[in-house]
Amino acid sequence: MAFHSPEKIIELARDAGVKKAKLPFSNAMILGFLAGAYIALGFLLYIRVSANFPIHIWGALPSIIGASLFPLGLILVIIAGGELLTGNMMAVTLAKLSGKITTWQITKNWIIATISNFIGSVFVAYFFGHLLGLTETGPYLERTITVAENKINEPFHLAFISGIGANWLVCLAVWLAYAAKDTAGKIIGIWFPIMAFVAIGFQHVVANMFIIPAAIFAGSFNWLVYFENFIAVFLGNAIGGAIFVASFYWVAYGKNEERV
Repeated sequence: MAFHSPEKIIELARDAGVKKAKLPFSNAMILGFLAGAYIALGFLLYIRVSANFPIHIWGALPSIIGASLFPLGLILVIIAGGELLTGNMMAVTLAKLSGKITTWQITKNWIIATISNFIGSVFVAYFFGHLLGLTETGPYLERTITVAENKINEPFHLAFISGIGANWLVCLAVWLAYAAKDTAGKIIGIWFPIMAFVAIGFQHVVANMFIIPAAIFAGSFNWLVYFENFIAVFLGNAIGGAIFVASFYWVAYGKNEERV
């Protein structure tokens, strides 16, 4: 499977960031809704499969199995199309570092992606998780609440640090998808970093838009504690994507961009 050099990846990611920043509002909202829903469906798959393996019997195996399935969400976003906030934190930042867009365009893109991703994620949590009962019966309810509780209970500073780790890996998954020249290569490139971040237990702001509201709809927790988690993880994800991937690679390879 052929792949692009890091210098070429910067060019591809930069151009993608410019395109994302200039999407019409309606297109950005639709694609953002789909991206939020896709990540939520990946998390729902994680819950439905891993909950069937009691942790006291299987140990870490349920988490590993769930983590192996979760990448479905980003695969759908990248291959089928979607506007995912966390991936945009990297691509749109590169467009700004290249001088192709303004700070206001970054801000607008992140706001629209946040709102539309939230709507898509909560749609899946409410209609499939709550009304259909896929996260509210038997072991599925127990796993949903346990996962959400682990995220909410992390202190602000730890959730922030966890968010950095999550989006460092998520944006590397997007980076590797840009690197690949064929669909199979993109899927493999996405799978390993996403599996890793989920298995490690890092916090991802869009994934949390599904699992914590799903627990809230089931009668656990409240929106206030979710909001505090949201702020911490959002900020951590922004640092992970904009600094640890976009800015670091820009400093390392961006000055050679004219030779790509």
